[in-house]
Amino acid sequence: MEKLSNAFVPNFLLGVAGGIQYLKLKSASRDPRKTSEKTLRGILTYAKDTLYGKEHHFEQILKAKDDTELYSLYQKYVPAQEYESLRPYVERHKNGEADILFPGKPIMYATTSGTTKEPKWIPITDVYLNSVYGKMTKVWLFNFIKNRPKVYKGKIVSIVGKVIEGYAPDGTIFGSVSGVTQRDCPKFVKKLYASPAAVFSIADYTARYYAIMRMGIERNVTLIVTANPSTIIEMQNNVNEYFDSYCDDIEHGTLKADLNISPEIRAAILPYLKPNPERAAELRALKAKYGRVLPKHYWPDLQILNTWKCGNTKVYLDKFKDSFPEQMLHQEFGYFSSECRFGLVLDDTNNTVLFPHMHYYEFIEEKDLENPNPRFLQLHELEQGKRYCPFVSTFAGLYRYNMNDLVEVGPSFVNTPTVHMIQKVNGIVTMTGEKLHERQFIEAVRTAEKDLKMPVKFFVGFADLSISAYHFYFEFEDLSTTQAQAEDFAKRVDEVLAEENIEYKAKRDSFRVKPPIAHRLQKDSFETFKAQCIAEGARDGQFKMNLLMQDDKRHAKFKKLIVN
Repeated sequence: MEKLSNAFVPNFLLGVAGGIQYLKLKSASRDPRKTSEKTLRGILTYAKDTLYGKEHHFEQILKAKDDTELYSLYQKYVPAQEYESLRPYVERHKNGEADILFPGKPIMYATTSGTTKEPKWIPITDVYLNSVYGKMTKVWLFNFIKNRPKVYKGKIVSIVGKVIEGYAPDGTIFGSVSGVTQRDCPKFVKKLYASPAAVFSIADYTARYYAIMRMGIERNVTLIVTANPSTIIEMQNNVNEYFDSYCDDIEHGTLKADLNISPEIRAAILPYLKPNPERAAELRALKAKYGRVLPKHYWPDLQILNTWKCGNTKVYLDKFKDSFPEQMLHQEFGYFSSECRFGLVLDDTNNTVLFPHMHYYEFIEEKDLENPNPRFLQLHELEQGKRYCPFVSTFAGLYRYNMNDLVEVGPSFVNTPTVHMIQKVNGIVTMTGEKLHERQFIEAVRTAEKDLKMPVKFFVGFADLSISAYHFYFEFEDLSTTQAQAEDFAKRVDEVLAEENIEYKAKRDSFRVKPPIAHRLQKDSFETFKAQCIAEGARDGQFKMNLLMQDDKRHAKFKKLIVN
């Protein structure tokens, strides 16, 4: 095992750069009401001369005398919205027009799945990238030192997406913001990464995990950063399968020849590989001693593991319980999405500290979500322990944007509430970031019906976090349909979902979401299910049911209605 290095340089430089931004964050958090008003005025001033700003009267809103009038006018002229209402404006930016949602044009787009086949293209402005993904990333990196001073003594394993995945019609790149963040991190931090950025361009997930872990396991890693804890499971699965190959490659300074890696990427990786027979011998000795070699064995000095721990991701944590060193801090990644980096987790809790000086936040209380005219609350009005759906306005063209999430309020940071993720709302189910929409599931079933000529009377899907797979239940019109035919039907649904939802495809390709499991339902299964619910107290006239859910109680009822 290589010796830990001196962390003085990264600790000092991040202490200065991150410390300054941390103090600004604390200052902004002292008076969330005042800061929220200042931030909203800043966003409106920034975009008032754009097409969207003129159409929605930003200049008139800015004439408000106080914060109450400002929020009232903003709500009056700017509707709360989903992505689809912004898509026409984004399309104009994609085709080369400037000054549509914000001044100038975006410097890149982050793509993520939407409720339609076409992905969401989330514009990223230079202002947003430099502030939220620049200044606040320094706080994030500095915060690791505050929690574990030795965190930069070893190497870093970080799993991010490709910086450039393609181009908009006008030539603007679209890709991974996490990849850009890693690309643009300070040089003294970049030197600590265990593998070069080229590994994230490997299309084959097995080969990608192999390359990452082959280089990572050779080194003394002290920090791991990857949003999805399911990725940790897949990394260890790769270790379990290819450990002996790692040892051979490490001994000879090679990269397994039969991996599905393009010559260009392989050529970019090879300079980072040198023969290391001493480390190969150490690893072989670990296997001889323990049999199954775990991170606590090959990375005994690991200081921080940074992943999501909230919401649906909790189920994955048990799968690698006791696999890491006891002294390691498993820190929550924070409430974060392609649309918005809401904030950072700064301690050993799951609570995300918000950025009131960089985003304008609004919230609807959980009990008010079904109200056609809900009351929108300001940041300073939130109550600890209550749950809300957040809406955000940014310096990147999102205005009163519905995050479609349910968050719970935690203790305040200074005087500003913190939040942590509970689950998705409004028909969206996600186990590991795939964000599968009920509408997409319905359309996929209808496509499978047409393609396979197998009419379905009723269907329903459930997310099973324990195995990271979906259960698809079908009541076919032809009750003689065999289990094999049902499995073919589910396979076609799976294929269509991958075509419709880029996040679902990515999670399926990377094995984080397993193939769906098909079940045949008995005749009149929906009627039977509904009767059971009404017998238990549900109101007939108000009976509602989603066709894609994460609901163990309802799932248990359908398990009893399958054809054996």
